[in-house]
Amino acid sequence: MTAPTKPPHSGTAETTEPTEPTETADTSADDTAPQRAPGEPLHSPVIDWFDEHARDLPWRRPEAGAWGVMVSEFMLQQTPVNRVLPVYEQWLARWPRPADLAAEAPGEAVRAWGRLGYPRRALRLHGAAAAITERHGGDVPADHAQLLALPGIGEYTAAAVASFAYGQRHAVLDTNVRRVFARAVTGVQYPPNATTAAERRLARALLPEDESTAARWAAASMELGALVCTAKNEACHRCPIAAQCAWRLADKPVHQGPPRRGQTYAGTDRQVRGRLLAVLREAHGPVPQGALDRVWHEPVQRARALDSLVADGLVEPLPGGLYRLPLT
Repeated sequence: MTAPTKPPHSGTAETTEPTEPTETADTSADDTAPQRAPGEPLHSPVIDWFDEHARDLPWRRPEAGAWGVMVSEFMLQQTPVNRVLPVYEQWLARWPRPADLAAEAPGEAVRAWGRLGYPRRALRLHGAAAAITERHGGDVPADHAQLLALPGIGEYTAAAVASFAYGQRHAVLDTNVRRVFARAVTGVQYPPNATTAAERRLARALLPEDESTAARWAAASMELGALVCTAKNEACHRCPIAAQCAWRLADKPVHQGPPRRGQTYAGTDRQVRGRLLAVLREAHGPVPQGALDRVWHEPVQRARALDSLVADGLVEPLPGGLYRLPLT
């Protein structure tokens, strides 16, 4: 996913598994001697770097609150920050509280989502807002289990909101963090394509014990992956932990896993779905089939894309061959 970014420090606030970190201490030493946590040498350099270089983003500011953090987390999944920023600001201006979004039709969330892509996220965010309003009096819960129980919220988002909005101690494991840990600790160029159990264990082992420091570490390691330890053209000369990085110390061995290919878009069903949704978003009422037929030349693919939008709940079919964004 594209670099989610989180609140800087404040007083409050899935393939081969990678190798687990190992102790390098002299085994002849006294077993009772205190040993540092495996992530301790990394914490201060990364957090200090973050305090100096973190981007000033609206969801990092105290006034964003937990709802602002949650909205940003939904939007930043697989979408770059520069595309998210204008939509985020418009969204929060229109729906500053979960109850404000819940009071509107789901189709309005899809409309406001615009061209961020993966529009099912808009429906999931609307569903989460409705549940927050019904179950929690309109306040985003701080409890991790209650966050995880919300519709559309998975382990990553629950941990991110609990950590970034409420300053709690959770392993927040997105693509950027996974890449930092793969290189700095495991010594490989890229993490597996899907998050593994070993990665989750490593992330938990690297967490600082102190709760507020853990929240800062989560935000800082994510920002490091977004700005310095990037997928391509990594800036090791600017990395605060370059001297400790296992991948760099091993002379940057090339990736040994399956080839990493970027996602194509042109000519795919995703592109057709996007064009169909664009017509529906811009319409002030139901749209006839003919208007949708004009957006794509290939009728079989067009029909398949439209059917998938209906199946996903993003489009509502009406009698007479009309379509609209969902009202319920």
